[in-house]
Formats: sequence, structure tokens, C-alpha cells
Amino acid sequence: MPKVAELVRSLKREHLQCQVCEHHCTLAPGDWGKCGVRVNRGGQIISTVYGKATAVHIDPIEKKPLYHFLPGESAFSIGTYGCNMNCMWCQNAGISQVRKKDERREYLGKSFSPEALVEVAREQHLASIAYTYNEPTVFFEYSYDTAKLAHAHGVKNIYVSNGYMTETALEKIEPYLDAINVDLKGFTPELYETYTGARLEPVKRNIAKIARETDIWIEVTTLIIPGLNDSDEELREAAEWLASIDPMMPWHLSAFHPSHKMRDRPRTPPATLARAYEIGQEAGLHYIYVGNILDPTREQTRCHHCGTQLIQRHGFYARPQWRTPGICPQCGAAIPGVWTKDDPTDG
Repeated sequence: MPKVAELVRSLKREHLQCQVCEHHCTLAPGDWGKCGVRVNRGGQIISTVYGKATAVHIDPIEKKPLYHFLPGESAFSIGTYGCNMNCMWCQNAGISQVRKKDERREYLGKSFSPEALVEVAREQHLASIAYTYNEPTVFFEYSYDTAKLAHAHGVKNIYVSNGYMTETALEKIEPYLDAINVDLKGFTPELYETYTGARLEPVKRNIAKIARETDIWIEVTTLIIPGLNDSDEELREAAEWLASIDPMMPWHLSAFHPSHKMRDRPRTPPATLARAYEIGQEAGLHYIYVGNILDPTREQTRCHHCGTQLIQRHGFYARPQWRTPGICPQCGAAIPGVWTKDDPTDG
């Protein structure tokens, strides 16, 4: 069910500029945006994926990954197709990199209205809906309408995002968004421009804005790719910048495996992830996690003040070990995060 986009600027000669993401695509009549799902049709920008879910699953919240947001709970996870980045290593390329000329487009997904999504979440007693698998910004209208309805019914909302939305889009979704994991793909403009087709600065701006100016709980993930973004210098710059924004913000260091158009690089060695973990600690980050591999030492949640283990983790399994959620039983320190379904978000 196509949906008319609201975040649009009208230009001359029936051209329209999309205001959802930082590409600001200018579309002549009949033109499609870089995301492959938004088109200038009949003097309006139309979202062609509204109400059409390509991927629908119930996932552990830890898979997003979110480690300080309702640990041990499950999230009703949905995605469409299309993306506003073209990451050469994309691990969901089968849906995210589908574009308007791809013949698979007409067969992907099934009708799933916002009302139906929220109904399923409530019937299954799921605490949250996660907009994930592909970039939720490109199906903004779908995620916004669903999030607004979910919020009214007490169901929390999560974005798993590349962080390339406009400030306008972020401000519009903010009242209904409870948590976000932003993928910080590297820390050089060259990496973004060469390997993703996007820019680094808007991502940094949005991470800082979310952490400092909103109540959205935020965690950040970096996929560590051998020979691309794994130098000590780049990791240290990223870690120090994140620590300057908020030293309590969790940073997930994720292992790369060959995928999509980047099959010529090896998997990330565990030693590289351990080194990145140490660099993050040296930079002043208190909550760093290693993922996509099993690492019994670096996937646990420990108190930033006294080091007591608070959440035991093994892969996507999480078992809190505190008596009062969010409070260290050893020293009484408050652990940043959203720990129960009744907790308000606090970014």
C-alpha cells in the first residue's frame, strides 16, 4: 500500500526533494531515490514499501544489539527492502540492496499494516518493536505510524540504523522512539564515501544529538573489518570521540565475515577485537562489548564503578545477576540503561 511522504520540499518544474535522509535526493517526475523505495509520482513522493514487511521475526533484544535495554526480552523485528547506503560488506544485501529495477521487488514482502504489527506485539506480550534488517529511515512513514501506535499501547520502539536520517526526521520520530543502535561504520570520511556512498559527519551529528539532546537510549556498533577500519589510530579516534559524547554509551565491536561485495578480506581475528576493546577502555568508555564471536570475557556487563558482573551473557542469552534492576548489588552504583518495561527511556 503506497504512502505519500510528508517530509518533502517542492522545487521548480515538478521536482521534489526528499527530506528523510541526508542524501536529500532531488527527484524529477518518475525518478526514484537512492534508497530504491521512494519515487516522485503524480507530484508527490511515494513510499512504495509502506505496509509491506519483507522480514518479520521475533528476536532476542541482544541481537540488535542492545545490551542495556530490556536484557533478556524479545523484540518483534520487522524490515522492508531498500537502503540509503551501499555498504560493500552488507550482511543483509538480499533485501537492503534491492532497487527499483530488481525484478524481485514485486515479490518481496507481505502486507502487514501498522495496526497488525502492534496487535501481534501485544498478543505475544512483546515489550518492543524493532525496525531493523534494512535501514528504517527509508521506510520512515511505515515505522513512524507503527511507532506512534505502539507508543499509545505501551509498546516500546527501537531503530537499528545507520544514523543517516535528517534532523527533521529524527525530531519527528523522537517522541515515539525509545532506543536506537547506530552503526558507526568507521571513522574516516574516505571510508564512508568509498565503501558506503554516504558521509560520516551526519552520522556523528546524529549520534551526538541523540545522546545529548533526546531521551532515546543509544548504543553504537562498529563492524571491525581487517585492513579497512581496524588501525589503532582510527579505533582510538572513534573511541575518544564516543567517550567525549558520553563515556557510559555502550560500544559494540562486531566481528566481520566476508559478505556481499567484500569477500576478499578475512574474518576479524579475536585478537583484533580484544585490541579494539582495550583501546576503547583506554579512551574512557565504560561499557564495551565484543560480538559476532563468543567471547566470555568481553560480552559480560560489569559495573563501571566496582567491576562486579551484573549480567551474564553467552551469545544472545542474558541473565541479570542483580536484585534490583539497574543497581549494582556490590557498590550501589546506578547502571545506565532501560532495565524494565516500566522504565522511561533516558538517553
